[in-house]
Amino acid sequence: MWVESASPTPAKTLKALTIVSYLAPNWFWFYEAIAASISQALQREISLIQSFHDPLHDPLLQQDQVDLAFMCGLPFIRQHQRVPQQFQAVVAPVMASPRYHNQPIYFADVIVNAASAITTFEQLAGSTLCYNDVGSNSGYNLLRYRLLQSHLHSFFSKTIPSGSHQGSIQWVADGLASCAAINSTVLEQALRNDPHLAQRLRVVETLGPCPMPPLVAAQQLGSELIAQLRSLLLAPNLMLQEAMEQAHVQGFAIVTADEYEILAEMYSATLRRGHQF
Repeated sequence: MWVESASPTPAKTLKALTIVSYLAPNWFWFYEAIAASISQALQREISLIQSFHDPLHDPLLQQDQVDLAFMCGLPFIRQHQRVPQQFQAVVAPVMASPRYHNQPIYFADVIVNAASAITTFEQLAGSTLCYNDVGSNSGYNLLRYRLLQSHLHSFFSKTIPSGSHQGSIQWVADGLASCAAINSTVLEQALRNDPHLAQRLRVVETLGPCPMPPLVAAQQLGSELIAQLRSLLLAPNLMLQEAMEQAHVQGFAIVTADEYEILAEMYSATLRRGHQF
């Protein structure tokens, strides 16, 4: 989609910025608000795309055609380790709920169907797990690390990819899978969108916290523009403030790649041990 500034076109036409969201579609409306705010402030057209690619396998990203991206922290740090000069973290949202302690963090909530007899993580042994994708920190990486820490092997009887957090939520609610680990902010948004889901799901364990998925910027944009983008989000305009209130986002915080190294360490630990579900 295109987001265009409502103000007069500047004398010099600038190349449109390409922003890609690799995150859950139920937050796309919020990224639209961010894109509109950036477009208005910079007097610049924005091309905003919802991608269903793993960022590490997205041709746009690999060909340096992505200017800004909303991205899970795990693929961000893995890409940063491969190509350190490609992207830098700009900001990450800070959620308003007390569980987030005024920090840019989130959790993975392990959900089951509300009618299930399962009440603890250990009781998930032998059940069917669904996950959004293997590149996800909350839906896959944290679960593998939890099993590694507990020395649990061949824990689930079956694991099936749903393709998205929202797909996993629906599968568990419909009884098509026993459990799933869901990004807490995605689950909270799903419950706001459909309050009846609260009667169909139950959280049996919470994993984390982890650093919040960041907005990252291509370093080829230049330090001046990246600093301007960061300032825009640290002091949001009224339009963006309204969207933030609706999304239960209290603000944005500056983040750096170093804060996401812990995710890569957990990922590497599971690879070294050859740990499987």
